[in-house]
Amino acid sequence: MKNGDQTRFLFGISLHRPKWQQFLICSFGFFFGYLINGVCEEYVYNRLQFSYGWYFTFVQGFVYLILIRLQGFTMKQMVNPWNSYVKLSSVLMGSHGLTKGSLAYLNYPAQIMFKSTKVLPVMIMGAFVPGLRRKYSLHEYISALLLVVGLILFTLADSQTSPNFSIIGVIMISGALIMDAFLGNFQEAIFTLNPETTQMEMLFCSTIVGIPFLLVPMVLTGELFKAWSSCSQHPYVYGVLVFEAMATFIGQVSVLSLIAIFGAATTAMITTARKAVTLLLSYIIFTKPLTERHGLGLLLISIGIILRMLPDTKPSPRVQVSNVNVKKSKAFSKELDSVVDEQDEEKKPLI
Repeated sequence: MKNGDQTRFLFGISLHRPKWQQFLICSFGFFFGYLINGVCEEYVYNRLQFSYGWYFTFVQGFVYLILIRLQGFTMKQMVNPWNSYVKLSSVLMGSHGLTKGSLAYLNYPAQIMFKSTKVLPVMIMGAFVPGLRRKYSLHEYISALLLVVGLILFTLADSQTSPNFSIIGVIMISGALIMDAFLGNFQEAIFTLNPETTQMEMLFCSTIVGIPFLLVPMVLTGELFKAWSSCSQHPYVYGVLVFEAMATFIGQVSVLSLIAIFGAATTAMITTARKAVTLLLSYIIFTKPLTERHGLGLLLISIGIILRMLPDTKPSPRVQVSNVNVKKSKAFSKELDSVVDEQDEEKKPLI
């Protein structure tokens, strides 16, 4: 059991348990939260034709802050400096911006192909983040590749169009993937080097720092005023958004628990597999026919997950942090900030 798991909780449930129980509890919270999120998004975006992603994330942030306060978290409980979370939020917002921007240049099949590969850059990036320096075994890379290929086959089985690639869209979505990969490993590094960091602190600080970042694209695109006007005419949308935010909150805290306990790469595999589970449920519920390509995709996904669960013959080298003191968090922040700055310099041509 990793350091810090002894005192880690998920909505009052102690995670001082065997690994398989930790995995089931956290995964259930994640799947529960994001399955409801998917239903709500389907209703708001497709049924109501409201496509105000920045504004909805903005509203969601305030709901998060209220829920975090109800969980009893206060800023006095923080153990990490604010500048770490400023860097974290800037990378998060950059990822969102590039992902949204790439939609204008890539069609749906192309987007799916790129999004499905997220676990691979997460694994590669783990080797360069201070405090982690992860090295994965060959069977872990093979399992990730099987998962990626299986998901692409499954999600594109019914697609009537071929992936359409634009160089600008490829550059933007690639930049978003790099940022996503760094984000997950950055969060894991914070949890690893300072085990007293709680999921609530991570989510609270990322949210309160990220909310001002959202204002810039909303004002520049005019989405703030359009969304405000549309939602004012249909106030019940706020009820749907609050309900969605509450469900997503459960999913987000569960994801952070998975990152803290199992690491960014394993969490990326779980979040990637969620897409297949969501699609499979839609086929079962709406009795859509499954083709041979669906079956092959599910088979590869299953093999990838089973292969990932096999024990390593050699443990992945990681920095031991059994005696890490909270006072070292400032030094840790400086080390992380220098790496983030290097990442920012590399990404400037992509924006």
